[in-house]
Amino acid sequence: YTRIAFYRDRGMNESFAGERRRQSLITIDTSRASLAADVRPRAPETAPVCLGEDEPLELRVFVDRSVVEVFVNDRQCVAVRVYPERDDSVGVIMRSQGAPSRLLSFDAWQMQSIW
Repeated sequence: YTRIAFYRDRGMNESFAGERRRQSLITIDTSRASLAADVRPRAPETAPVCLGEDEPLELRVFVDRSVVEVFVNDRQCVAVRVYPERDDSVGVIMRSQGAPSRLLSFDAWQMQSIW
């Protein structure tokens, strides 16, 4: 599986025209994304994210077989290649860990084959 993690509130930043913004991180961890013996684990792909004090988190996640892209609030993007071995490696699971959260919306679309 490929783990997408959002680490919220890693500190505050006041460099945005006097507006306080939360320092957060988005990470894609592919260390368990393949069963193939010739695929070596790599370091997680991580990027900073700044959110306004009351700004909700919006993630747009695109999975196209071997590419995982995560867009955060239309301001940050993280993308990686993955190498799934199993034909049933097509699911998405969401969970909150460490603090309560509320899912406001979740939409999914099945992509059509290009062939």
